[in-house]
Amino acid sequence: MKKQLFCILLLTAFGGISYSFGQAGPEKQIRKILKEQTEAWNRSDIDAFMKGYWNNDSLLFVGKNGPTYGFTNTLNNYKKNYPNKDYMGQLNFTLLEVKPLSKQLWMVLGKWELTRNAGNVSGHYTLLFKKINGVWVIIMDHSS
Repeated sequence: MKKQLFCILLLTAFGGISYSFGQAGPEKQIRKILKEQTEAWNRSDIDAFMKGYWNNDSLLFVGKNGPTYGFTNTLNNYKKNYPNKDYMGQLNFTLLEVKPLSKQLWMVLGKWELTRNAGNVSGHYTLLFKKINGVWVIIMDHSS
């Protein structure tokens, strides 16, 4: 009986540990995506920046002009609103929260800042990341 109880406790302990370690994987991947997006933006490469987003018509971007649906529409808006390096400037993300909502859904809350010749701008954002086909992608971006 003591051996059974010990085995149950041991399995429970390792189960909890593996779940905790499992959380580090998604967070690390999400932080890597945001770092790659920052680097792409700072190279003035909007197409590479968009690789962090879900390439789907159901992608939702909410900005000052309201909701935009779809990857292509979001990409076109970025290209229209940031036509050159002077408007794109240098991006900096400050992550305020990165936390799981479920195993397949994570939320990121942060601040964005653009230092640019066309005038500095900044705001906040909330991102929802979802693991789709084994890859973490932004399925919703609310930036203000």
